[in-house]
Amino acid sequence: MKEQIYTIPLNKAIEANDECPICNLRRKMNNDIMDSVLGAAACMEPNFREITDKEGFCDEHYHKMLKYGNSLGNAWMLKTYFMRTIEQFEANTKGFKPKKKGLFDKKNKNENPIVSWNEARKESCHMCKREKESYEGIIRTFLYMWAKDDSFKDKIKNSKGFCVSHFGDLCNAADNELNEKDLNDFYDICIPLMKENIERVFEDVSWFIDKYEIQNKDADWKNSKDALQRGMQKMKGGYPADELYRQN
Repeated sequence: MKEQIYTIPLNKAIEANDECPICNLRRKMNNDIMDSVLGAAACMEPNFREITDKEGFCDEHYHKMLKYGNSLGNAWMLKTYFMRTIEQFEANTKGFKPKKKGLFDKKNKNENPIVSWNEARKESCHMCKREKESYEGIIRTFLYMWAKDDSFKDKIKNSKGFCVSHFGDLCNAADNELNEKDLNDFYDICIPLMKENIERVFEDVSWFIDKYEIQNKDADWKNSKDALQRGMQKMKGGYPADELYRQN
């Protein structure tokens, strides 16, 4: 299949040959999202802040945003988000009185507008939303390339597989999207690939432990020096050893 602009990033992620190409591409896309929010002039534009004021950010992304840099951009988004929050707070608390509970009221039923408003706020994050959309795009692109390009299947066959978490997501999407032949190819290739590479990382982690035995003091580390971070990635995804992404 002729390479398209939307297939290039995934091919590059596979060529990186680390523990999971989905992790590799997702890290780049998530960093690109951070740059698009804080690394450019977008955060200084009122029209853009109308979107972030509506969607807000979660605590995890606030942590990443603070470490990223661009204090002025962060402050502007925080200021206008405060303004919207104050308006909503006043609207949800004006004239509020707690409801008296009757004898037959359901114990778990809560019609408190303050609680409902706050629960909605906690569920909403501009960064999470965009990262979710980009991740869904990665999975769709993977399945498209799998169905259209036999050479792509060969690339995956010769890779180190995926982290367990992303493999599960790929299985779920493949079950729903691939035809019978491509689905059978997917499992015929990926199940043994995953088994081989999970066991490979397991052996690296095991040797990392054994290397601390006195009899192995002068032995070669083999491939175990970075076994902890690779093992953690293989189990759950991501890059545990990464520093938080910062403004270039």
